[in-house]
Amino acid sequence: MASLRITRLGHGGILYRSPGDSWIWVDRWSSAPNFAEDYREPEKVDVIAPTHCHFDHVGDDCSDLMELSGIVGSAVVGSHELSVFMGARGIEAIGMNIGGTVALAGVKFTMVRADHTGGATLGTGGDQVTRDLGCWGWVIEFEDGTVVYQSGDTDVFGDMSLIGERFSPDIAVLPIGGHYTMGPRDAGRAADMVGASTVIPVHYATFPILSGTPEELAEHTRAGVATLEPGETWTG
Repeated sequence: MASLRITRLGHGGILYRSPGDSWIWVDRWSSAPNFAEDYREPEKVDVIAPTHCHFDHVGDDCSDLMELSGIVGSAVVGSHELSVFMGARGIEAIGMNIGGTVALAGVKFTMVRADHTGGATLGTGGDQVTRDLGCWGWVIEFEDGTVVYQSGDTDVFGDMSLIGERFSPDIAVLPIGGHYTMGPRDAGRAADMVGASTVIPVHYATFPILSGTPEELAEHTRAGVATLEPGETWTG
């Protein structure tokens, strides 16, 4: 069995290639200024697992989500509200809620809490509307037993300790930019609360306002910090 590969796509996006070679796309935003060019054309899509539907995680009008879900053999998983939204557009999605677990492509996904907003802004001008489709994080258990906590956009919160107790994540993928999410200090606290030995920072440096840095994160956690430039891959 191969090793888990975790590729940073840019901004908050991650591509997981599991030990069994399932390709899992989380929060792909191909219009990000720092998106990895080598991953602009999705070579393979098994599971699409966004953490919410802000434009910087699924594209304008959910365009990245729609593109990936149009690939034959792909499965979309997210909130119940997201499944209703996708269903109205002719795309079947697996809807779930906080605390639920589903198995897809040999990988287990448990939906956990995130402290953020989750409105998808659709259309332009006077016809623009925002629909609340929720926000969440993922605990992902791969075929070899490796567990990843992908928090999604969030602040630190006390129940991250409970996530650590329940799931014992080996790796945490956490936002560090600040302003719209927690910054490096609180991300470091989050990594230690869940007990991860490795933390991969995301959601920083895309814009000047997202000013947190991996170096600051390293000052505030016991975990090893794996800094990935867009397109770089961490291998377990």
